[in-house]
Amino acid sequence: MKIEVVTTIPELFDSFVKFGIVGRAISSKKIEFTVINLRDYTHDRHRTTDDYTYGTGIGMVMKVEPVFEMFDEYLKNHERPWIVYPSPQGEIFDQQKAIELSSKSDVMFLCGRYEGIDERIMTIVDEEISIGDFVVSGGESVAMVFIEAIARMIPGVVGKHASVKDDSFFSGLLDHSNYTRPPSYRGMEVPEILRCGDHAKIGRYLLKDAIIRTAKKRPDLFLKRDFTLEEKAAIVELLREKTC
Repeated sequence: MKIEVVTTIPELFDSFVKFGIVGRAISSKKIEFTVINLRDYTHDRHRTTDDYTYGTGIGMVMKVEPVFEMFDEYLKNHERPWIVYPSPQGEIFDQQKAIELSSKSDVMFLCGRYEGIDERIMTIVDEEISIGDFVVSGGESVAMVFIEAIARMIPGVVGKHASVKDDSFFSGLLDHSNYTRPPSYRGMEVPEILRCGDHAKIGRYLLKDAIIRTAKKRPDLFLKRDFTLEEKAAIVELLREKTC
């Protein structure tokens, strides 16, 4: 998979591409990652990528020319990428979107700054995606979140793919509680069932725990969940336990 990030501050990605999941994906060639400096497509000595907005004159807007020149240059040597503009006006990013984007061969993230981008740039954008209902100074930090979530979905990036399937939101439920050694610490115990060695019982317990956590922490997810037969059976067990 190819991923490009178009930015006016390429230095922000120096550490991002060296460590963690993304670093491993790049070093193992699961991802071909490129940072494109938008200032390389300007023609003035200040390498200007923004200008005053028409109308109110309040705030700065990213100029249309550098983006189109960058895009034209890219298309000379590559197939057209899927262009994502991180924007609070877009669809909210979720696990399903990460899976969807990970199946594409080439995704380009166009990172806006200031008041946003000249609206004419939207003619080459395939979709706007939001990280949530709040505003940050630029799209770079948002793109990093998207890219890491996407990288986890690419087979071979995470050592044990089963751990990806256990992640919160992968199945539509939050992750179950997790414990490690020691089994007892300051009067707090690891549930005995997790130490019993019966994998069937442990799996059942963890499923019920995930259902409970989802219902308590994210009732919105719980209410819209299309439960599997196994999950419905676990819910019935929980209700019986509750009434006993």
